[in-house]
Amino acid sequence: MAVYEVKNKTVAIQVHSKGAELKSLKRLDTGREYLWNADPAYWNRTSPVLFPFVGGVKNREYRTKGRTYSMAQHGFVRDMEFSLLSQTEDEIWFVLKDSEETREMYPYEFVLKLGYCLLPDGVDVRWQVENPGKEELPFSIGGHPAFYCPLDEGEKQTDYFIRFGKQEKVVSTGISEKGLATDEKNTYNLDQGYLAITENLFDRDALVIEHSQVMEVSLCRADKKPYVTVKMEEPLFGIWSPAKKNAPFICIEPWCGRCDHENFSGELKEREWGNLVAPEGAWKAGYQIIV
Repeated sequence: MAVYEVKNKTVAIQVHSKGAELKSLKRLDTGREYLWNADPAYWNRTSPVLFPFVGGVKNREYRTKGRTYSMAQHGFVRDMEFSLLSQTEDEIWFVLKDSEETREMYPYEFVLKLGYCLLPDGVDVRWQVENPGKEELPFSIGGHPAFYCPLDEGEKQTDYFIRFGKQEKVVSTGISEKGLATDEKNTYNLDQGYLAITENLFDRDALVIEHSQVMEVSLCRADKKPYVTVKMEEPLFGIWSPAKKNAPFICIEPWCGRCDHENFSGELKEREWGNLVAPEGAWKAGYQIIV
């Protein structure tokens, strides 16, 4: 395992080869760190990549190719060792290929490439899923970056805000106690795009915002000025912090995929928000973090 650093004149990142996980994002002019430090007292990860599943599957199992397979929440690549593919002055790429181990859990050939490309004020996170096989490749993929909130000691998270662009409201899909989607919809009315962070906001798990309602989400201090913004092209995202832990971070999670619905009983290819790559094809997506 190794940690790699890439920096330009304004920002620096560190990426761990385990999971190709982004572990640090700093502004060099202030020394400010924006990514959570993975303190296990709250949550022992920083920005894992979720693949080939986002969220949980019903009864921790899924069906494909006439068999039933077990699968933990968010897939398995976040715990696997990636190989360094390339590194330049302002860009770094990692790769993970299917193996005998992965095919026991997920019976498909795949090549997963994860890239981090520095911007003048942040980082462009890139995903590329390639299908070297002779059958369609079904998958989900998502980001899970965690950001300090509040930023400084002595501040309260409940003085902070989440800004959803200029929306008047957002509608969140309900999540059951078993971590599955429900038919319940929760509407959050916004004040000029801002949602106040309350002590109980995440008591019922993540806010899951579907159908491309918002493509830009910011965390804002008490003065409502954003200090970190996630710009995304994904059709849905989650906002999460551990329930009832008063954890000093909030995740903004762009997703191409989602947990099963509580009534779902279909095949892998039928999961909501799933993706397919044709044989010998490639699929690309990503998001940006601006600080």
